[in-house]
Formats: sequence, structure tokens, C-alpha cells
Amino acid sequence: MNDYTGKKAVITGGTHGMGLATAKALLAGGAEVIVTGRNPQNIDEARRELGERAHVVLSDVSRMEDIQALGEYVAKHFREIDFLHVNAGISKLEPFHEVTESSYDRTFAVNTKGAFFTVQRLAPLIREGGSIVFTSSVADEGGFSGMSVYSASKAALRSLASGFAVELLPRSIRVNVVSPGFIKTPTMGAADLSEAERASFEELGNQITPMKRHGSSEEVAKAVLFLAFDATFTTGAKLTVDGGLGQHLSVN
Repeated sequence: MNDYTGKKAVITGGTHGMGLATAKALLAGGAEVIVTGRNPQNIDEARRELGERAHVVLSDVSRMEDIQALGEYVAKHFREIDFLHVNAGISKLEPFHEVTESSYDRTFAVNTKGAFFTVQRLAPLIREGGSIVFTSSVADEGGFSGMSVYSASKAALRSLASGFAVELLPRSIRVNVVSPGFIKTPTMGAADLSEAERASFEELGNQITPMKRHGSSEEVAKAVLFLAFDATFTTGAKLTVDGGLGQHLSVN
């Protein structure tokens, strides 16, 4: 178990899945953690799972007032932080001809705009030598059917991370990206799917991933925390956690 004693972290989208796994690992290592989510049910469940040492905050990254309020909460309770994990995100599987202005705007509001302004608001609270990790997706490059808008939002996120990495160098704040493939989470990364659609999506992931399985939230969390604390000479990088999917490995 890694020792995170004395470390303070903020995880947006930390009430379930990969964000929750990252929060659990930090708490197990002795860190103090603030996690956010926008679903009241997930908020309640995360409070029960994480216990009294975690701060679980209702916050929607697509709302500027929520981002501002989060900054005030972090400043009040932690004053400074060592690590920001920008993990909140949404995906909607839609063929391009079915995309609406509303679904397009919502995807970019959460995955890109929300991520940008979260960093803008919280970066002044990150200690010199701290770090930021964004959760992107293996879909942030290349083309995937039904994922054109989602992929574009994550490609933009990857670009933002590169820009932040340069702009935060004077403060020795490292900025990196983790790009998961098919990960076994409660929603499988697509909350609007039916149970049957989700099962088919999971089967597809197992078939096309070279390692022939889904990753776990805990495996993603290990990669996130490696970038956050151990990869001290790494910034502006992307680490894929995808079972070889993005590398187009062939399997006989």
C-alpha cells in the first residue's frame, strides 16, 4: 500500500467507478480527500462507502456556480491540495445523424468546458510540485462509430491537458492524462444504455480488447496515482489503460 499520509486531493466525479476507486486508494494510504458528484443517490452511497474521513460534495462541473463553490469549499477545508483528479465525464452513444444540439452541448459542457474551468478555479490552490490528472478515453484519437462527439470532447480535453502542462511548469505542477479503454464500472461509461444494450456493449469490449477482458476501476486508479505521485519526471503525457486496445495489438 502506498503512503499518502499528509496528502490532500480533490476528485471530480469521484462518487462511483474509477473516481471512487481512486478515492478509496488515497484514503487507504492516509490522504484526505474531497470527492464530487452530481447524482444525489451516488453522493449518499459514496458517503457510506468512504466514511467520515472523506468530504463528499454535490457539485455539477457543467455549472459555473458549482465550480466556484467547489473552489471555496476546497479553500475553506483544505486550504491547499497536492493532487487534482479531473475525472467527471459523460458519454452518449449516438450515430452522428442522431446527435442533437442539446446532446452535443451537454457532452462538451461536462467533458471539456467543465474540466477547463475546474482547473482554472482550483489550480491556484495546488501546491508547488503538485499534480493534475485528467481522465480521458482511448477514444480520444481515431474514429469510433457512434462516438464522434464524445471522442471530440476527449480529444479536446487531451489538448487542454497539454496546454495546462506548459502553463503550470513555472509552479512545477505536473499535468498528465489517463486514457482508459473498456472498464467495468456501474454504467460501463454510458449511463443512458438499457441493461440489454449495456450487456452487448460489455461483450463487444471483451471481444475487441486484445487482453479479452474489461479493466477494473482499481487498475485505472493505480495508473492515476502513479501519474499523480510517482511519475515525478513526467508531464504532458498520456497513459493508456486499455488492455492493448489503443495500440491495435493483434491476437492469434
